[in-house]
Amino acid sequence: MRSTVTLDRYDIKILEYLQWQGRCSNVDLAAAIGLSDSPCLARTKRLQESGIIRGYNADIALEKICDHVTVFAEVTLKNHRLHDFRVFETSVGKYPEILECYNISGGYDYLMKIVAPNISCFQALMERLLEDDVGIDKFFSRIVLRKPLAKRHKPLGLLITGGSSCIS
Repeated sequence: MRSTVTLDRYDIKILEYLQWQGRCSNVDLAAAIGLSDSPCLARTKRLQESGIIRGYNADIALEKICDHVTVFAEVTLKNHRLHDFRVFETSVGKYPEILECYNISGGYDYLMKIVAPNISCFQALMERLLEDDVGIDKFFSRIVLRKPLAKRHKPLGLLITGGSSCIS
């Protein structure tokens, strides 16, 4: 869904900078993007109020504080009525281990990112989902062995221009 807010180059600079330095002060942000403090603060508030900036989060290094396993689960539903999708989506939202859930095209209906304390806990989660009868026909799991690349920052310049600056 497209935003009804028109973004100019300063708005994009604010968004790009905040992706990297979400805890910066308004003074630092204004200096980094080349605006004075007041207009920078007004723009940032407008981006927050419009919902473009959803919040500020800490990036927690789980590997430094606990053992865990990350699993991507591919889920196919038994039925494909709108009601079946809603039941499944509402149900998976109740489990804190399920971090992301995507309704996708292709060979299965959903791709979920799950972080659990261990494989046994992941298996227990999937068994609960099957027992809850949320419409799962089958699921396949992919256990993450390592993560050679993880980017938290979106390529805003490329996305906002619609790819007009893509390398050809």
